[in-house]
Amino acid sequence: MEHLIPLNGFIKKILKPWLLCLHGLLSLCMHINIECSPLSIAYNIFKLLPAQSREHKGLMQQMGAIFYVTLILLGIIASGNAQPLVPAVITFGDSSVDVGNNDYLETIFKANFPPYGRDFKNHVPTGRFCNGRLATDITAETLGFTTYAPAYLSPQASGKNLLIGANFASAASGYYDETAYLYHAIPLSQQLQYYKEYQSKLAQIIGPSKANGIITGSLYILSTGASDYVQNYYINPYLNKFHSPDDFANLLIGIFNNFVKDLYGLGARRLGVTSLPPLGCLPAAITLFGHGNNGCVARLNEDAKNFNRKLNYTVASLAKQYPKLKIAVFDIYQPLYDLVTAPEKQGFFEARKGCCGTGTVETTSLLCNQKSIGTCKNATGYVFWDSVHPSEAANQVLADSLIVAGIDLVT
Repeated sequence: MEHLIPLNGFIKKILKPWLLCLHGLLSLCMHINIECSPLSIAYNIFKLLPAQSREHKGLMQQMGAIFYVTLILLGIIASGNAQPLVPAVITFGDSSVDVGNNDYLETIFKANFPPYGRDFKNHVPTGRFCNGRLATDITAETLGFTTYAPAYLSPQASGKNLLIGANFASAASGYYDETAYLYHAIPLSQQLQYYKEYQSKLAQIIGPSKANGIITGSLYILSTGASDYVQNYYINPYLNKFHSPDDFANLLIGIFNNFVKDLYGLGARRLGVTSLPPLGCLPAAITLFGHGNNGCVARLNEDAKNFNRKLNYTVASLAKQYPKLKIAVFDIYQPLYDLVTAPEKQGFFEARKGCCGTGTVETTSLLCNQKSIGTCKNATGYVFWDSVHPSEAANQVLADSLIVAGIDLVT
């Protein structure tokens, strides 16, 4: 098997310098008033690479995966057009992408207090379950957005703020509505109803025709499912005694399949769905289900991989069924697993526990708060912020992987 450069290493060591070089040469061309395209510049830089590098299939696949978006971004720079690659970002899901909807719910799953948000803009907790930005925040920035789509239940979700999208995600939600009901979160079915409201509001703001352009051109993100397992299936005897993990995965996949069809019927044409993470490597899961062992819980990881196989199959089937739908799986399993099992390779030193408190069980206001004893001073070396959610530094690694998986969605 070929040895590939870890993706975040590839981004830092190859892509970013390459982008800077391309941008510098393009600026020089413009300054001395000669014609040269990003494509011609990139091609000539490629020719300067050592032969052995150009012949390295895996490396070339990595470079090729990002090459097209590189050209688009440089084209935007050259033309002076500051518009993002898509008109809006619309998000559904759970705490991995919730940007503050749960602030307005009667639930213990909130993150609108310190130390959450301590490394976010102005050091303000917003409801994100992280010390800083989520992977989807970073992805939005990569697409060219300078502000983030608002949480739909927040006062900010009004007027022109809605033109760049909306976020309907709710911490402790899942594919299975019963999971959300357990924790007073917003079920996925209700998130879809809110989206229908959003469409009506959008039409009122800019008119039906322009609203339709945003609806069909937007990038849709769905990130959920972990809560269905960790906060429901594994601890709920009414589920795990009567349904095998495979049965439960089939149930969730069926809900996903119907959700995509409904979303497509409402106009969505670009959808990225995240895989399940390595559930057995979450610090809280190791604490609760590891039976005293310190490593990842293999059984939980196998359940996640089984679900992900079914997800990939279903996505491929949907793509064939709806030729006008661009749909892709954002694999977060492998990059997060790589971080957890070999953190030092990507500049991290702690993967067994989160930064907040003891880092082994904390994830709600009852456990991760300003009075939590033991919270680390600097989270950059921690893979996890609390016992479930990645740190901003880890989210950067995940966002880098999303760039590769999502190229076809934005081009």
